[in-house]
Amino acid sequence: MNIASPLVAVQREPSTVVSLPDPHTLTSSSPTWAQSACQSVGAPWLPRAEKDSLPGRTISDGDWDDLWDQFDERRYLNAKKWRVGDDPYKLYAFNQRESERIASNRVVPDTRLFRCTLLVYCADLPPTSIIIAFHNEARSTLLRTIRSILNRTPMNLIQEIILVDDFSNDPEDCKQLIKLPKVKCLRNNERQGLVRSRIRGADIAQGTTLTFLDSHCEVNRDWLQPLLHRVKEDYTRVVCPVIDIIHLDTFNYIESASELRGGFDWSLHFQWEQLTPEQKARRLDPTEPIRTPIIAGGLFVMDKSWFYYLGKYDMDMDIWGGENFEISFRVWMCGGSLEIVPCSRVGHVFRKKHPYIFPDGNANTYIKNTKRTAEVWMDEYKQYYYASRPFALERPFGNIESRLNLRKNLQCQSFKWYLENVYPELRVPKDSSIHKGSIRQRQKCLEAQKQKDQEISNLKLSPCVKTEGKDAKSQIWAFTYTQQILQEELCLSVITLFPGAPVVLVLCKNGDKRQQWTKTGSRIEHMASHLCLDTDMFGDGTETSREVVINPCESSLMSQHWDLVSS
Repeated sequence: MNIASPLVAVQREPSTVVSLPDPHTLTSSSPTWAQSACQSVGAPWLPRAEKDSLPGRTISDGDWDDLWDQFDERRYLNAKKWRVGDDPYKLYAFNQRESERIASNRVVPDTRLFRCTLLVYCADLPPTSIIIAFHNEARSTLLRTIRSILNRTPMNLIQEIILVDDFSNDPEDCKQLIKLPKVKCLRNNERQGLVRSRIRGADIAQGTTLTFLDSHCEVNRDWLQPLLHRVKEDYTRVVCPVIDIIHLDTFNYIESASELRGGFDWSLHFQWEQLTPEQKARRLDPTEPIRTPIIAGGLFVMDKSWFYYLGKYDMDMDIWGGENFEISFRVWMCGGSLEIVPCSRVGHVFRKKHPYIFPDGNANTYIKNTKRTAEVWMDEYKQYYYASRPFALERPFGNIESRLNLRKNLQCQSFKWYLENVYPELRVPKDSSIHKGSIRQRQKCLEAQKQKDQEISNLKLSPCVKTEGKDAKSQIWAFTYTQQILQEELCLSVITLFPGAPVVLVLCKNGDKRQQWTKTGSRIEHMASHLCLDTDMFGDGTETSREVVINPCESSLMSQHWDLVSS
């Protein structure tokens, strides 16, 4: 069944079946979705949130300017200002100098479709608790996030803005911001990560809906109303804005395409996808919400009772990464739906790398989190996850008994149901076999030379290591059904497709033709260039000084002969 077909929620306690409306049943003469009757489907099984213990008060329009006057913005920003001579990218992995040059209350272009400006939303939308978790965020981007919310959101729709400081180096990053209207601050006593920080914010939230945002965003005009409108109509919807791009170098606000949805491959790597021509043809109104198999995870609105009923987040996921897959599978398979709402726009700074430290390493943390997701939610299809990430097989992932019990108690659907009804476009591989071992050339083995904080790692030939240990692991490779040769999260790749081009290790990306190889006899051929894995002499010309490259295939060359020895 196609993703656009009506879905019926699974039965749950209390016994309720929620029929989710199909946006494609609208005709050109029908009223738009936002002008439909604002009749909400309530969640009856949880009480309203109790008042939290944080200080706060109702803010009238008259108090607004006075509260702004209490906050010394210049002093707040100057305390952590970029200094001439420093690398402006070092601390935050974006251009700190440019971010500080831009006003905290700058005007951004209204990137909505014109039809969005004509829509009318429910007059009695519920106020929401906005939760922003952060760790060592730049003060300029954090403040700009908050000011954009306060400047472009009706005050009656903001219950509170809860900042959760995940043990940043400077507590004042958060504490000074409580002088701003609606802002509250929580601080973790130790690093907890995104998931546990968001849950802590949700636990004290007073709003009936929760709005999760990242700490380097700028909300656009009328961003919140269309999101709350959809949740008010049906509490089982989890809704997201279209995410515009804030350029990490220039901080220009760039419009994103409105007809995108979230997708992924079997390695659980998130990717944006264009709607298929058939899906576009069914969209009679470009303002209609788009059903999405998965959300990016950083920005979404969800009914608080529904969030708790579904089991919040997986508390045993660490730091960052993979939580969007877990909550997306859980929402769809346990009776809800995910939507991207074109008339809601929020800008986001997309960074190329993480500026902060993962205690167990970025790759290991992501593998642990996604492995927990695969083991709980993907049923027999988890084999394709392991085929894409063979090194995940040996990684610890903690106890998942409570999450398995949650799935059972919620009477959730199977992953097969998810593939058939939500994401039929995800192709199931015919061959998921894994070949794992060393790549040998006579008495030498192909070895990775990984360097910390380097996007590209080099390769070399070294004496083969038989014993277990760090050196042995750097000589173990996996051949996957996607024609990739990988080690952990890094894949063999080429920079150019010309003879003599060096072969390097870079982050794996399924579908990247620079990373696809095939074994033909004793040769390893690069599929895009039809050149073969080779070793060239360099430096002093000794046998130990050989560079790994691609060259025209010649069966007589011993430097192109490779043996795969299973580990």
